[in-house]
Amino acid sequence: MMVNTILFDLDGTLIDTAPDLAYALNQLLQENGLSQKPYEQIKPLVAFGGKALIKFGFECEDSHPQFLKWHQRILEIYTNNIDRSSSTFDGIDALINMLKAQKLHWGIVTNKPENLTHLLLEKLGINPDVIVCGDTLEFNKPHPAPLLYACAQLAIDPRRCLFIGDDKNDMLAGTNANIKTVAVTYGYGKVEKNWNYDYLITHPSELLELI
Repeated sequence: MMVNTILFDLDGTLIDTAPDLAYALNQLLQENGLSQKPYEQIKPLVAFGGKALIKFGFECEDSHPQFLKWHQRILEIYTNNIDRSSSTFDGIDALINMLKAQKLHWGIVTNKPENLTHLLLEKLGINPDVIVCGDTLEFNKPHPAPLLYACAQLAIDPRRCLFIGDDKNDMLAGTNANIKTVAVTYGYGKVEKNWNYDYLITHPSELLELI
């Protein structure tokens, strides 16, 4: 059965958002009189969201009395700088143009909240056929519901879909939804064989060979 739909994770797969998330954390640390953290140490944590960044930056747990305040503030800084340095990964723009030229469906399934996802996509001028965010449904990845919901919105058979991601939860979500998975090595996570992905690519252009 031929593939007619490509679904992407957002952060670390479609768009390189780590620079702006790192900027938000370091601005927050600076506001609180603390030393900034190296970008390379922040980058692997991006996939786990703002709370993980707070825990790392302040070396604390979410039970800390200031945790909620810090979390709200990092989201505020990030929102105001969401397109400061973020951009699509090398090869993504060409890939999307090719998908459109071949009249294939494409979309985004992310655990990022709706408000931040739509703001980022609007700022970068990206218009997928479907967008499913972390708070669109009751469940998010690795639960299969977001992927199956995206397929339903496009009225396509999940077996004709590929899901591309850079995190183990992406691969689990695809497997749980009976959708073929593609792990990318250029993202934020270190790909492990036990993720049980179906395909592995090092550059977005390689995806065309799978279609």
